[in-house]
Amino acid sequence: MNFQQFTIGIEEEYMIFDPSTRELKSHDQKIVEQSQKVLKDRVKAEMHQAVVEVETSICRNIEEADQDVRLLRKSLQQIAGDLGYGIGASGTHPFSKWESQMITDNPRYFQIVNEMQDAARSNLIFGLHVHVGMETREMAIHIANSVRYFLPHIFALSTNSPFWEGRNTGFKSYRSKVFDKFPRTGIPDFFESIEEYDNYVKLLVKTNCIDNAKKIWWDLRVHPFFNTVEFRICDIPLTVDDTIAIAMLFQAICAKLYKLRMQNMNYIIYKRSLVNENKWRASRYGIDGLMIDFGKECEVNTRALIYELLDFVEDVLDDLGSRSGIDLVNQIIERGTGADQQLQAFTDTGSFTGVVDFIQSKFI
Repeated sequence: MNFQQFTIGIEEEYMIFDPSTRELKSHDQKIVEQSQKVLKDRVKAEMHQAVVEVETSICRNIEEADQDVRLLRKSLQQIAGDLGYGIGASGTHPFSKWESQMITDNPRYFQIVNEMQDAARSNLIFGLHVHVGMETREMAIHIANSVRYFLPHIFALSTNSPFWEGRNTGFKSYRSKVFDKFPRTGIPDFFESIEEYDNYVKLLVKTNCIDNAKKIWWDLRVHPFFNTVEFRICDIPLTVDDTIAIAMLFQAICAKLYKLRMQNMNYIIYKRSLVNENKWRASRYGIDGLMIDFGKECEVNTRALIYELLDFVEDVLDDLGSRSGIDLVNQIIERGTGADQQLQAFTDTGSFTGVVDFIQSKFI
């Protein structure tokens, strides 16, 4: 069975801050400009000037993805440091106020802010996007329909934003709550075919809801321009290992669902409203809570469901060359997510600046 089609592309968003105050700080595109010299177009500006986005090349396997993410993080840390900035990976900054952050001078961002006002201005969050290659868009929509059930499980592993504007929010991923203010977010609907999905997009464009399909910001989408399924639900992980663990799972689930399809089998399709129940639990409790097993119609320990997920994809890992990723997932389960570690750092240091220092120490 050909699994070479399941290439991986990873996008990460990092926060830029003042090393002395640890407050978010505009880098005035200096980091992007310097990065062009060594990383070309793989580093980009984002809507807020205190954010920088990186993207890997198209990677054939998890090993290549791991090397690429490490190169990007190491390079960005060096460039940021040389320019007098700090850099870190957290779904939200622990204490900076969004009201004081500047918007990047770009017509596209001004258009978004003009349309969505404070919902856009306050969207000071940092995420992880993982693209998994598909042979056709028809296969992509099939896999996207089925994989929706597993989104909360992997999201729980990525939770890395417990603080917001100097408060312990009580959520393991407050980033997801901030992003909920945007339209066309969350778990996507089921689509019978790629034609139905394309017609949905055309209707939104025709009625001036959007001007292009990239303004559909669901937790999962068939990419409008590439033959990929794009996973958008996760917080930016604290460490490279966590990013690779999550990317491995997304790729493995796609490969397993493809394998089932080739054997004339399919995974049960659950309604968006049901999957959303598990997403809310994941945002609130991370891996420490309970999720719903819809097959058994009962609550199950989230860690147990993640172990079941690992068993589900076990038979495709060797073909993908990603068995080593199992150890990385187990590390998250055993030591806790980025959110758990941030909360512990606050307990240990008693300060939000101490949490920022901890985040920075885990960047590479």
